[in-house]
Amino acid sequence: MLELAILGLLKEQALHGYELKKRLSEMLGPFSGASFGSLYPALRRLEAAGAVEAVASDPVARPIPMTGSLGGELAAFAARRRSAAGAKGGRTRRVYAITSSGQQLFEELLAADSGSTDDDRTFNLKLAFARHLPPAGRVNLLERRRAQLVQRLSQARANARARRGLLDAYSRSVLEHCRETTERDISWLEQLIAAEKGSVK
Repeated sequence: MLELAILGLLKEQALHGYELKKRLSEMLGPFSGASFGSLYPALRRLEAAGAVEAVASDPVARPIPMTGSLGGELAAFAARRRSAAGAKGGRTRRVYAITSSGQQLFEELLAADSGSTDDDRTFNLKLAFARHLPPAGRVNLLERRRAQLVQRLSQARANARARRGLLDAYSRSVLEHCRETTERDISWLEQLIAAEKGSVK
């Protein structure tokens, strides 16, 4: 999943690791597991596979201290620009870009049918990049997800019937909430499928 997210973001523009981490957190949420400890090994794997390449480096900029004085902050900004223009060394960040091989890998990962292993985060990630799929591929993605949720709903209803007298009010309310959420998601997917099929005609 992390490789798909990295390639999808790099498909839009070249980025350095810090910016990738920031955008991954925005896309996948703060609890996505997209830490620097997982990001850089994934970038190295993708680079070794020829899917991404380091295209340039940009100097690491220290933050300008907020002094409360506009004149002081402008002076600090001007000093940074002068030192950056004259700098010959120092720490730099590698900027990564997707390669043609990476483009192909991205398309394969995006279109891949993970079967019943597609979890909520994987589906949401694929849906975020669905604009890169052909119309039939988008319909396929949505219909697969709908089928998974219909099966989940059926199992939840069967479990609720089997355990009806064994659950307290709080446990029943959790199951009811899960059922209602799944029903809403199925309805939402049906609307997306109908819209997608309508735009193909």
